[in-house]
Amino acid sequence: MFTGLIEEVGTIDAMEAMEGGRQMQIQASFADNLRVDQSISVNGVCLTVTTRGSGVFTVQSVEETLRKTTLGLLQEGDPVNLERSLKLDDGIEGHLVQGHVDGVGKISTISEEGADRLFEIEYPAESRDLVVSRGSIAVDGISLTVARIERDHHFTVAIIPYTIEHTNLSSKREGDPVNLEFDMFGKYVVNYLESRNRSSDADSADTADDITASWLKERGY
Repeated sequence: MFTGLIEEVGTIDAMEAMEGGRQMQIQASFADNLRVDQSISVNGVCLTVTTRGSGVFTVQSVEETLRKTTLGLLQEGDPVNLERSLKLDDGIEGHLVQGHVDGVGKISTISEEGADRLFEIEYPAESRDLVVSRGSIAVDGISLTVARIERDHHFTVAIIPYTIEHTNLSSKREGDPVNLEFDMFGKYVVNYLESRNRSSDADSADTADDITASWLKERGY
């Protein structure tokens, strides 16, 4: 579990293909303090530290993760957002982020509004019920607030200068893909409501099929 507050922007130092996936070596100032088997968020994807050395650590991604996130597009030298997993005694200053990417979005436009920078992001159509104005969303692992919902399947986030300077958003350009994780509680609510609707539809269908003269008589008709 994470908070979406990026600790550091690391750098992909080396990449190596492995059976069923890829291994990445990442440079980070806190690498020496990591431990093997520790969870770490890399651009919003929860991965496991497999080795660590002087100023570097390695993580591995399976093919499924590479396909469903932007990790499969990373190259040596690319900057990546890093956050170590949340401890029980840590304060939650962002929002609860699982590191389970829901889909890949695309930066449609980048514009300026005063000192802030506005990122308009296109997201998968099937996730329309999960995007709420003023709601929380993780973009490449960064805890952000949806400033407004735009035209079909687009939302805008306003990024303050500090966040630009301390995340990989400083290197992003229009057209770049980003990992998206929608608010965890929102997903549970939508899933619950969809399940209830399915149950109601099934009950209605069963009732309609079972209406007979004896069924009506038993119910006083």
